[in-house]
Amino acid sequence: MRPTPETARATTDSPAGAPTRRGKVWLVGAGPGDPDLLTVKAARILRQADVWLVDDLVGADIHALAAPGTRIVKVGKRGGCRSTPQDFILRLMARYARQGRSVARVKGGDPFIFGRGGEELQWLAARGIDAEAVAGITAGLAAGAALGLPLTHRGLSRGVALVTAHTMDDTRPDWRVLAASGLTLVCYMGMRDAGTLARELQEAGFAADTPVAVAHRVSCPEQRHIVTRLDRMAADIVQAGLSSPAVIVIGPAVSLIDAAAQPAAFAMVA
Repeated sequence: MRPTPETARATTDSPAGAPTRRGKVWLVGAGPGDPDLLTVKAARILRQADVWLVDDLVGADIHALAAPGTRIVKVGKRGGCRSTPQDFILRLMARYARQGRSVARVKGGDPFIFGRGGEELQWLAARGIDAEAVAGITAGLAAGAALGLPLTHRGLSRGVALVTAHTMDDTRPDWRVLAASGLTLVCYMGMRDAGTLARELQEAGFAADTPVAVAHRVSCPEQRHIVTRLDRMAADIVQAGLSSPAVIVIGPAVSLIDAAAQPAAFAMVA
């Protein structure tokens, strides 16, 4: 029988020399939102964990996997919104693990793709706390299947690059290198200032008529997306009423989206 939180506390407080339960932190990638896209391992860990520390983007259907008695703590982190301080989240993970709990740090997407998973793993290791990451499907990759958009395609795209348009120090990727690379570009956190992003990409060498897809809430029931071109991207995002969380896919492969395959979610901007 899986130990309950109360059992975990009792074993941790056992007299000296008695066996104790060792806590562990799992950095669980919960995928883009559709519970069917969880890995088998992620679902198993979530069912067994005593404590969940959950990001805002983790869907309600995934919450339903929690066993009765699981402590669920919401530690929302959303771009552009008020977020739980990262230091507080770290201390929560350490506190529960030291109580002998199995702790699931539940993140949207993959913990190691713009999810601070590497920082958290290093922080926990430096304090002697057992931790392990569980891979998840990141929204930038899920967007391909969700939209019928091959992120790589012979003759159009020799690879794909996942990048962020927003960093703590306001630096940017080397857009010129990416423009010359022949890669499909999947941009996270680009919705806050899509106009600046579009201008920078064109100045770096991306053609004004480069196809662009903007996908909001990939794989979720409320998924919406538009297809446009780079020079009209910012205006079309506003016209369509799209907002974060969303990914922006840029490159010739976007032209392969099959509108007929996605009638409920698809909107073509002329």
